Amino acid sequence: MRAGWVFAALAGLAAACSVGTESTALDRLEPCLSDEGPADAYCGRYEVFEDREAGVGRTISLKVVVLPALGSEARPDPVFFLAGGPGAGAAAMAPTLDRMLSRLRRQRDVVLVDQRGTGDSGRLDCEFFDEDDPPPADLRVPKEKVDECLSELDADPTLYTTPVAMDDLDEVRAWLGYDRINLIGGSYGTRAALVYLRRHEDRVRTVVLDGVAPPDMRLPLWFPRDMERALEKLVSDCDADAACSARFPDFGADVERLLARLEAGTVRVAVDDPAMGELNEVPLGRDLAVSILAGALYSPWVTSIAPVVVEKALEGDYLPLLEFGSMNEEMAGMIAQGMFLSVTCSEDFPRYSPDEVAVASEGTFLGTTVYESRWGPCEFWPRTEMPDAFYEPVESDKPVLILSGDLDPVTPPSWGEQTAETLPNSRALVALGVGHGVMPVGCAMRLVDEFLDSEDAASLDAECLQKLERPSFFVSKTGPVALPDEADREDAP
Repeated sequence: MRAGWVFAALAGLAAACSVGTESTALDRLEPCLSDEGPADAYCGRYEVFEDREAGVGRTISLKVVVLPALGSEARPDPVFFLAGGPGAGAAAMAPTLDRMLSRLRRQRDVVLVDQRGTGDSGRLDCEFFDEDDPPPADLRVPKEKVDECLSELDADPTLYTTPVAMDDLDEVRAWLGYDRINLIGGSYGTRAALVYLRRHEDRVRTVVLDGVAPPDMRLPLWFPRDMERALEKLVSDCDADAACSARFPDFGADVERLLARLEAGTVRVAVDDPAMGELNEVPLGRDLAVSILAGALYSPWVTSIAPVVVEKALEGDYLPLLEFGSMNEEMAGMIAQGMFLSVTCSEDFPRYSPDEVAVASEGTFLGTTVYESRWGPCEFWPRTEMPDAFYEPVESDKPVLILSGDLDPVTPPSWGEQTAETLPNSRALVALGVGHGVMPVGCAMRLVDEFLDSEDAASLDAECLQKLERPSFFVSKTGPVALPDEADREDAP
């Protein structure tokens, strides 16, 4: 049902304060329904042709959410947030982004558009594994599952690449009546922002890139190397921490022992299913354990409990390891798998060979698991040929702020530094103790706000990013400090 009249009135007041009579953005939208976004947000739809070049045929209804500026003197240049994945929808994340970007709303509208194929914009979804049928131990997607998904999609998967989506976005910008915009991209959203910058530079005021995945990254060729770096940092940080090293003196060796054990044979773990009131057996092999560990490395908060989880698994209790993996299930559920494949199978998969995969993954804990599970379906997924120019470094004089987490397992600082080389008006900053996604942590949003005001990344006092630290390691299931009688209670029946 629609938000109550009180919220509608407040939304109208906020709109009047934020855009004045000259803006047309909110005139094209309506107050969001209660299940669409925050109470003061405005929602709408914009139709684009699926085949933009042909300009005829099937259309896609893009979902648009605008969080209007709250200040009395709103700036005319909004913030367009580009979500990650690929496959996550920005508009679908409106409640979360409203909280994260609240500081920016003091002066600017925040615009969220579900990219074609995501969220509520013709979502290309694939359920390769039934919830009642656990995935195979090696996580590979059979060809028949890919074919089944393709047969159910009412879409041409070759028309959902990043350049096409960024041309959609520019149409939405013009429809809403904005002249110049500020782009903020996270993870894959940084690639999208860079592509928009190259294709529509005259419409860009500033760009913020958080966890850079540039067009020439060749996902996921370097994942094993970058994941290995993150795991090594996790182990070395535990070794350097007095409490962690005393409690887990051989943490690095423990990880190796666990993976070796699961490589020797799959174990079956009984998992309680409250909905069905029964126990299900989940096959746990090395590939699944590696996938769980890799997912955990995205967040230092999650990996703070990794030593405890690994210890329990070595003792024969694998349930905490599976629960460890469930911490990322919510985000995984936001990704439209078909759209993920439409982007990466066209833009990345054709650009690396089996020999390169073998070399890049040799000697890493991740090995070839990520290629075979996540990118294996690309062998069967329809794709379009990208022009060579797509992979050239993006060049621009626009002000660009680049943020990287020092502990990031997929877009570490090296990618931000590389991207900055062809952006002369940019500055690459590294946040210590932070994983994938810097903006929600510490002083980062203050720096972003200051950058949007000044358009000068060089003038930012970013020392605060060097004062951030990895969260304290758990030394027991209860936290960083074990309770005095905890060992007795854990052993009790």
